[in-house]
Amino acid sequence: MILKKRFSWLLFLLLFTAWQSVHAQQDAQYTQYMYNTMTVNPAYAGSRGQLSAALLYRSQWLGVDGAPETLTLNLHSPIRNSNLGYGVSIVRDNIGNGAVSETYFDALFSYTIDVSLDGKLSFGLKAGGNLLNLDFTKLRNFDLESVNSDNIENRFSPNFGLGIYYHTSKFYAGLSAPNLLQTEHFDSSQTDANSAQFLSKDRINFYLITGYVFDLNNNFKFKPAILTKVVSGAPLQLDMSANFLYNDKFSFGAAYRWNAAVSALVGFQISDQFTIGMAYDKEVTELGAVQFNQGSYEIFLRYELVKSFKKLVSPRFF
Repeated sequence: MILKKRFSWLLFLLLFTAWQSVHAQQDAQYTQYMYNTMTVNPAYAGSRGQLSAALLYRSQWLGVDGAPETLTLNLHSPIRNSNLGYGVSIVRDNIGNGAVSETYFDALFSYTIDVSLDGKLSFGLKAGGNLLNLDFTKLRNFDLESVNSDNIENRFSPNFGLGIYYHTSKFYAGLSAPNLLQTEHFDSSQTDANSAQFLSKDRINFYLITGYVFDLNNNFKFKPAILTKVVSGAPLQLDMSANFLYNDKFSFGAAYRWNAAVSALVGFQISDQFTIGMAYDKEVTELGAVQFNQGSYEIFLRYELVKSFKKLVSPRFF
């Protein structure tokens, strides 16, 4: 029985570690962050010049039962005849088949000024919060006895973030901290062997993003990009990607997350309004060598109200 209890808590530790590394690493990570920039930097809201809505789904570590899943929905738009932009974002994380789930609700606002003929500088603010659910009973499949700990249901934690974003028609760069409050999610003061004694604390994540679009010829565009994430207590995370866009319709490329994963990306502009894309990650860590880990994938769909804005000639590559 002691062995079963230890195995049950070992499973929870694995789930907790996955939650810390994938979500509260603290923010959720995306391979296709270039299509989900608003989640990283609130100053991006409204920068595409039209109403834009995107849905992104990420499944981590295929083949691992209870592996993390993330669903993101965001919508943003400029406000006509003003320098303001707005957006809303919903992010849902699920780990351990419901053992740990967290939902984020955020409202975003931006203010943009023209700094040159082609350059725009935006300042962003994000305000919102998250609901945390932790269900210890999900561990009963591995233990004949119930876990002696109280579940957490819809615990709300507020948060806010800031960002700055500069872009032209070819170049962009941004610096942001999307979650500034270091929230403690759950804790237990009990110390006996049958009780949970964990502490989860969101730390501030700082992001630096940049990229440039090169016109190779009339049909091909090339965009190298970098995302850097810094958080106390974790190694520097560096995402480097290189993407090609053919005939303003078909995009393809590769990415490398430093000491973590290599990725393949592909996308297609179905129409003026709809874009679809997919990414596949293969771990380069010891976790990637595990036989039942078949990698991770993302799928995204974006809709944009293009026809209302006649100035848009071709789709932006960022």
